[in-house]
Amino acid sequence: MRIVWLPLLLTVLAPSRGQPMFKDVTQTMLPPHQDHNPSQLNYGMAVTDVDGDGDMEVVVAGYSGPNLVLKYDRNHSRLVNIAVDDPSSPYYALRDRRGNAIGVTACDVDGDGREEIYILNTNNAFSGRATYSDKLFKFRNGRFEDLLSDDINLQRNVVNEMAGRSVACVDRKGTGRYAVYVANYARGSVGPHALIEMDEAASDLSRGIVALSNVALEARVRKYTGGRGVVVGPIISETRSDIFCDNENGPNFLFLNNGDGTFTDVASEAGIDDRLQHGRGVALADFDGDGKTDIVYGNRNGPHRLYLQQDSGGFRNVATDAFATPSPVRTVIAADFDNDRTLEVFFNNIAYRGWSANRLFRVSPRDGADPLIAELNVGEAAEPQGRGTGGAAMDFDGDGQLDLLVAHGESASQPISVFKVDRGSSNSWLRVVPRTRFGAFARGAKVVVHAESGGPQMRIIDGGSGYLCEMEPVAHFGLGKDAATGVEVYWPDGGKVTRLLDVSDVNSVLKIPYPAKGEDKQTTEETQVTL
Repeated sequence: MRIVWLPLLLTVLAPSRGQPMFKDVTQTMLPPHQDHNPSQLNYGMAVTDVDGDGDMEVVVAGYSGPNLVLKYDRNHSRLVNIAVDDPSSPYYALRDRRGNAIGVTACDVDGDGREEIYILNTNNAFSGRATYSDKLFKFRNGRFEDLLSDDINLQRNVVNEMAGRSVACVDRKGTGRYAVYVANYARGSVGPHALIEMDEAASDLSRGIVALSNVALEARVRKYTGGRGVVVGPIISETRSDIFCDNENGPNFLFLNNGDGTFTDVASEAGIDDRLQHGRGVALADFDGDGKTDIVYGNRNGPHRLYLQQDSGGFRNVATDAFATPSPVRTVIAADFDNDRTLEVFFNNIAYRGWSANRLFRVSPRDGADPLIAELNVGEAAEPQGRGTGGAAMDFDGDGQLDLLVAHGESASQPISVFKVDRGSSNSWLRVVPRTRFGAFARGAKVVVHAESGGPQMRIIDGGSGYLCEMEPVAHFGLGKDAATGVEVYWPDGGKVTRLLDVSDVNSVLKIPYPAKGEDKQTTEETQVTL
């Protein structure tokens, strides 16, 4: 079923606020097709390099059908699904039709320089114990294989068979090897949050043996709650990866990284526990340009939040009435879609009980005042009848502007939608891709870009956000008419690299490797956090 919008009704639901931001290009980029864009229940999306060719693909969690892996075909200028129904394909196992997948994340678990893909399966379970386990796919023996199905991991009782709601990746010790944080939805004392990582002592990477452990108890994140959104990055730490969970039927968690692989929940002290609401999509960004990490998230049919981190410690909600207007929200994305140096926030809603259009806001920093929040014309991405369940922002065709993909499901089968940005094409941009010491994407790294006339901009390489989703592992900066003069990269272990930029670096992709041993590297000391 292809979604057809009524122009007059669309105007009523999403009144004109300037030039529309998005235009629908689904028919040319990803036309509905049984193999490439089936009408089915889909949920989360993650962006990673699945086939190892240097370009990004989108892994889509299929609930009523197979998982998809969408790749941009440069020869035909369109997206195609490479996880085809052919057992000889190296991507065949990723389809996993039995799983009823909802969440997906990717990161380098074993330190081989290539990201593994974690698929969160629910098998129709809302809470407590599920009947079908999650999958952790590694490219091994020329194909993707599930590590959680290996005998060694079945014997170690590490398989997550709980009803999860979100997954994200965290480099908790700053080693470049990632753990997968699973926000399960508990039923009483069944279904705590999990943290799955490689046990280096029990693994034999030369033989492809990756032994896994659930270290949630050791890391002090084994909590029981109605888990929902998860986001990872240097939130209140300078560079270490903290974890924020916006939960349902209970307070949020803000896990401060203690620097020894353990975490302490400081949500209440930070004023961000929001215990009466039901969290969904969440994202990290610096909305007021002060260099501190802020948090934006949507509450299901409750007021949405825009929390600014304060100089004195803690967070303060500055959401305007329009921004906070309750809606059946799913995914929340913070990005500079039109490359004008100012972040936008995209709220993806699900038409669950009546129509509910997606919305878009610009958040503009102001000296000495809270950011100016203005609603924009979301254009054809309004989708008032869309059953939105997941989304991702990425530059799949390499034109320097972020594209938007939206998945649908839960209450109706609908194909994926693809949108291009319809403004800002003359603005300059810069994209930065930091790597770990193993050569994988440095999820959780912080990137700061300085410019000639504007203030510094900060981005965090996504380890999981949106809700059930994970954005591209790229720091994307819109420059407007400005020119970038320098870039700083901060890794989760505290390492820092600074690089000067010139005119030739504008409108390009910079790949920043982890400093080699003996190479000059500045180190940032962690400061005491005051809440």
